[in-house]
Amino acid sequence: MQKMRGSGYRVLVLFSCFFCQSRGAIVPALIMFGDSIVDVGNNNNLLSIVKSNFPPYGRDFIDQRPTGRFCNGKLAVDFSAEYLGFSSYPPAFLSREARNENFSIGANFASASSGYYDATSVPFGAISLTRQLSYYRAYQNRVTSMIGRENARRLFSKGIHILSAGSSDFLQNYYINPLLNILNTPDQFSDILMRSYSEFIQNLYELGARRIGVISLPPMGCLPAAITLFGAGNKSCVERLNNDAVMFNTKLETTTQLLMNRHSGLKLVAFDVYQPFLDIITNPIDNGTSLPYANFKSLLTLKP
Repeated sequence: MQKMRGSGYRVLVLFSCFFCQSRGAIVPALIMFGDSIVDVGNNNNLLSIVKSNFPPYGRDFIDQRPTGRFCNGKLAVDFSAEYLGFSSYPPAFLSREARNENFSIGANFASASSGYYDATSVPFGAISLTRQLSYYRAYQNRVTSMIGRENARRLFSKGIHILSAGSSDFLQNYYINPLLNILNTPDQFSDILMRSYSEFIQNLYELGARRIGVISLPPMGCLPAAITLFGAGNKSCVERLNNDAVMFNTKLETTTQLLMNRHSGLKLVAFDVYQPFLDIITNPIDNGTSLPYANFKSLLTLKP
């Protein structure tokens, strides 16, 4: 009897935490998948060669220590969590911070060097999207056991899911993999990635997700690594890589609309980071502080 009381008390505490931590937020949960753009520490818990557990990473974060984010401070998804009214950030699924009570506001499954194409993650020891989806299923089971089936169903359907992928597929795979780039043009490789994207969204939909935001490719040719590797000694953006990103983003918009038409009740938003990033690069003084909120403002169209 005493054991049953203890278990019941723990469930009550976790159930209360669910409402306490999401109180004030306009959605019940924020859930992330993808690559380094949204990874908040999963890679630090892997045998991966791609980590951010050393300075200067994290120097401008709250405690001025590396957090597993591939950034000196907060990521755009951290700003979006604050913007949506959360008082803390959804934890990396593989981190110590991912205790049951923290999962009540969402979870982060992203892994730097992952991509739509599962083979992209293999050389780097990253978590593929297929495996991230498997972790998401495990997360759903844990949340359901915490707060009950109906409350969990509501959390998954009303929560916002964010997906960021594609950059690693091109920069860390296609452009340096002779087998891929000989057999496929950038247009053909983008079609392969679109099939993976469609399948991933279909799987999320079947698991109850109804509000999903997907991040477009940035101007890849302007990234420092791209300029170093593919710039032929020039310091300017690599135009052909930017053209590939524009082509990919056009396909992403089209595929997103097709998925919306196909699935009843699905609210799927592809939001553009290409142009805001390009604006920052070409005119940093006027645009340097606008990116975090401008790109995630469209999430507010997914309000309950």
